[in-house]
Amino acid sequence: MAKVVLKVADDISTDIIYPGRFMATVLPSETPQYAFADDAEFNGRLKRKEIPAGSVIVAGKNFGCGSSREQAASTLKGHELTVVARNFARIFLQNAINLGLRTVVCPGIEAVEGDDLEIGPDRVVNRTSGKSFPVEPLPKARQAIIDAGGLIAYTRKRVLERKAAGAKG
Repeated sequence: MAKVVLKVADDISTDIIYPGRFMATVLPSETPQYAFADDAEFNGRLKRKEIPAGSVIVAGKNFGCGSSREQAASTLKGHELTVVARNFARIFLQNAINLGLRTVVCPGIEAVEGDDLEIGPDRVVNRTSGKSFPVEPLPKARQAIIDAGGLIAYTRKRVLERKAAGAKG
């Protein structure tokens, strides 16, 4: 079960998620401090570690639109947040997958801050309202990258598997 800690509207740009004035900071270990930096209340809760890993941001359509800055996904991954959105901007979604940020495409999602969600592979159940919403699963290859923790971890795992298979044969 995961709690909704932020609900945002449609067309949330990467500049809202990670403001451009912080673009000089690119290290994944440093970007989390700037997550939603212009929302002082939410950013402060993140910085004070009041929001547990696995918490959920619920978004409307086109989450992550705008520039292709990878830091927008990195800043959320740094807090181990999950984003459940009606849909995602294409480049943001690919950046999120590459970094291992948990993203869930749920076109009918209805939730508000404080709701408890149960996120499964084919449905999101809002335990607070009792409503259930179908999920559009990512292609298996993309989901495998997220499950591995990102593209680098996925590639490392695949290389080690091939080495192990080669050593056996």
